Amino acid sequence: MELHQNLLGEPPETRLPDTPEAREALAASTDPSEVAARYPVYSAAWARLAERAFGSGDPVAAYAYARTGYHRGLDQLRRAGWKGHGPVPWEHEPNQGFLRSLHMLAAAAGAIGETDEAERCATFLRDSSPAAAKALQS
Repeated sequence: MELHQNLLGEPPETRLPDTPEAREALAASTDPSEVAARYPVYSAAWARLAERAFGSGDPVAAYAYARTGYHRGLDQLRRAGWKGHGPVPWEHEPNQGFLRSLHMLAAAAGAIGETDEAERCATFLRDSSPAAAKALQS
C-alpha cells in the first residue's frame, strides 16, 4: 500500500454539457465577440477573446475576458456536480473553454503583475487537468 494514498479516493470527473449551437457558431464566426454576446455562458468564446487580446498585447482586456469565461465555467461546473475540486478532463471538448479561460487568466494576471493570482490559477489548472496544463503551455 502506498503511504500517502488518498483513502477517500478522487472525486469523479466533471464533464460539462455540450452546447452544439454555441460551438458551431464559434467555429463559423471570425468574431468571437458576436458569439459571446449571443451565448454569454459559453466559456470558449470568452477564452478566444482573451487569447486574441493577449496576443495583440492587451493583457488588461485579456484578463477581463478570461475572468468572465472562468466564472461562467465555474457556474457550469457547479451545476454539473463539481464540488470545488477534482478532475475536469481536457479530453472532454466542452471542458476546454473553461480550462482555456483559466489558463488565460493565469497568463494575463501574470502580465499585469498579479503574481499571486497567476500562481493560484496555474495551480488550479494543473490540479484540474494536467493534460490541459501541458497542452496549453507556451
